[in-house]
Amino acid sequence: MPIAESHRRLDHPRSAPDLEVFRSIMQAHNRTLYRIARSIVRNNSDAEDVLQEAYVRAFTHFADFRGDSTVTTWLARIVINEALGRLRKRRRQRKLTEDMRQSHQAEIVTFPLNSNSSDPEKTMAQRQILDLVERLTDHLPDAYRTVFVLRVIEGLNNEETATLLGLKPETVRTRLHRARHLLKEQLERQIGPVLLDAFPFAGKRCERLSKAVLARISRDPRDPDGK
Repeated sequence: MPIAESHRRLDHPRSAPDLEVFRSIMQAHNRTLYRIARSIVRNNSDAEDVLQEAYVRAFTHFADFRGDSTVTTWLARIVINEALGRLRKRRRQRKLTEDMRQSHQAEIVTFPLNSNSSDPEKTMAQRQILDLVERLTDHLPDAYRTVFVLRVIEGLNNEETATLLGLKPETVRTRLHRARHLLKEQLERQIGPVLLDAFPFAGKRCERLSKAVLARISRDPRDPDGK
C-alpha cells in the first residue's frame, strides 16, 4: 500500500500537535510503521512495543521535526532506530540462547489472494500459502527482509525505500532482487509437501495458487521488467 497522503506534512512542525491530531497521525500510519518494525524484530509483541515507544518518542520530540521530509519518513526513521536498538539489546541479552528463535506467525499479509471464497479447501490452501510466505519472509537475511517488506508488501517505490533505510536506490533494487530469488527458491522447495500432500483432492488448485504466488514475488506489477 503506498504511503498515505494524509499528514505528510504539518503546517506547524515546531510544536507538538494536540492529542487528537496525534491520534489521527497514528491511525494513518499504524499499519505501515508496524510492518516496518515487524520486519526488523520479527516478533508481533516486540513490534507493538517498538511502535509504542517510537510514538512516545515522536510526540515528546515533535519540535525536532523540521518539516524538510514527510511525517511518514520522519516517523519511520524513529521506528527503525527503535527497532534496531531493541534488536541489539535482545542480542546482548541472549548471547548463548540463540535457539529461542521466534516462530510467531507474522501478520503482514497483503498478497491479493481471494479470501472470500465459498470453497473451504481453496480458502485453507490460500491461508497455508500465506502462512508459508510469512514464515519464509521472517527468515530472510535482515538486509533483504526489510527491503522486501517495504517494497513488495507496503508498496513503497525504490526512492522512498532508499530514503527510509539510508540506502542508494540501486542497492534497494539489488536487495529486492535477491530477496525475491531467495523466497522463490524456498517456496519451490517447500510448496509441494506443505500443500499438495495436505490437500490431495485439491492438487490442481493448490498448484495454480502456488504459481500465482511465485509470479507475484518474481515481479512487481509496477515494475514489470523486474528492476
